Amino acid sequence: MNTSSPKPTNAPAEPRLTSLSHGGGCGCKIAPGVLSDILKTTTAMPLPPELLVGIETADDAAVYQLNADQALIATTDFFMPIVDDAFDFGRIAATNAISDVYAMGGTPIMALALVGMPINVLSTDTIGQILAGGAAVCKAAGIPIAGGHTIDSVEPIYGLVALGLVHPKRVKRNADARVGDRLILGKPLGVGILSAALKKEKLGAEGYARMIAVTTQLNTPGPDLAALDGVHAITDVTGFGLAGHGLEVARGANCTVDIDWARVPLIEGVRSLAEQGMVTGASGRNWAAYGSQVALSAALSATDRALLSDPQTSGGLLVSCAPEAVEQVLAIFRRHGFDGAAEIGSVASADPAGVRMRVR
Repeated sequence: MNTSSPKPTNAPAEPRLTSLSHGGGCGCKIAPGVLSDILKTTTAMPLPPELLVGIETADDAAVYQLNADQALIATTDFFMPIVDDAFDFGRIAATNAISDVYAMGGTPIMALALVGMPINVLSTDTIGQILAGGAAVCKAAGIPIAGGHTIDSVEPIYGLVALGLVHPKRVKRNADARVGDRLILGKPLGVGILSAALKKEKLGAEGYARMIAVTTQLNTPGPDLAALDGVHAITDVTGFGLAGHGLEVARGANCTVDIDWARVPLIEGVRSLAEQGMVTGASGRNWAAYGSQVALSAALSATDRALLSDPQTSGGLLVSCAPEAVEQVLAIFRRHGFDGAAEIGSVASADPAGVRMRVR
């Protein structure tokens, strides 16, 4: 879809948005290994007791307790274009940013826009459509864009600071999984594969429609999931892929995550595209950073490995819950329109060999 107004016939054609970015969507993230090295150099600061969640477990957002009944969730996310349609780019970026509030079990309350644009390359109309896409998603989430910041940038960058509220007792960290828990994934995998195909002009209209449907679906089940006693941990699967974010769960809880690969939902058509080489560079960087902590069944192929590490932009919630809560969790997902949510694995005791994830 292209919602921008027609340009004068004598106006120079604008470049494709994805041609202006060296990496699209959450594939722009700094590789996990590099990020770990960078963060090693940061100086630890005294933390107030009101800070319920900080950077200690690489969680989705910071959480600060305001009073006995309210805690503030604060997060930010922004990236370069993953699609060429300006309005869709704005929608995807906003959906992705707000997701971190839902992943903590919270309800979003407002957002601030983060905008960096090459103003000598893109028209004000195109930039306006990016912002309009973000505003449309915020309206759907029931929150205002209350401000923000803009800069002239070499590459197009758009995202949000997202703020939300949650009861302190309902905060869901990524580090609180328990041995014996079951794992539920809310959205199918494959966004990075589709984005690679799009950039190479190998993605058809149906594949693009599937990509937009997945990446613009707000993770609204978060607060309802957090209200269940049987739900112990929640995160969302984004730039580090299912393996990367599953490993964060495993490290935080000092456990091993077992994935039943046959049960992991995939976006229709992505396996075929991956077999054709439509794989992002971020997938390889992800695997290089954490592949040593993943034990793969001999039956799994290089394509399976690429899908495990495929960067998901605006991916699904990954929920760790007690076995008796599985049906309730799936029912909440279905009530919010996530009909493809599936149980994909379980949580086991820590492996003495240091393996944090087993995929069979």
